[in-house]
Amino acid sequence: MLFVKKIQDTNKGKVSFMPRISGINIPADKKIEIALTYIYGIGSFSARKALKQANIDFSLKAGDLSAEQINRLKEIIDKNYKIEGPLKREIMSNIKRLKEINSWRGHRHIKNLPVRGQRTKTNNRTVRGNVRKTVGSGKKAAPGPT
Repeated sequence: MLFVKKIQDTNKGKVSFMPRISGINIPADKKIEIALTYIYGIGSFSARKALKQANIDFSLKAGDLSAEQINRLKEIIDKNYKIEGPLKREIMSNIKRLKEINSWRGHRHIKNLPVRGQRTKTNNRTVRGNVRKTVGSGKKAAPGPT
C-alpha cells in the first residue's frame, strides 16, 4: 500500500496523505526535497538528483504527490541508492574489517576514540570518559561563630 496515514490539516481543512517510500514514512507537510532526507542514506544532493530523474517539482509538498509520482520516485531510489538497512550493514562490515586487519582506524574504533585525526588533548572529554564537573573556587567557607 502506498499511503500510510491520513492527515487532517486544521488550518485549511485539507486532507493529505503521508507517503511511504522504501519502508519509511515521509512527512506530508514538508517540501519533497526536504522530506526525502528523512530516509537514511539520502541527503539534499541525492534528493534533488532523484527528483530531477523523476521529473518532480522540488517545491511540491510530500503530501501533494500523486501515486504515480511516488511510484516513479520509489523505483529510482530503490534502483540507484543504497539506503537504510543495507547501507547500515555495509558501514558496520567496513568497521568490522578495519578492526580485523588491525589498522589504526580499527584500533580507534575499538577504543571508542575519534577516528579521523581530531585532537583529544583538550577536546573529546565525553568520548574519553573524562567528564569534568563545574566546581567552586576550592576555598572552604570560613567557620561560623560557635
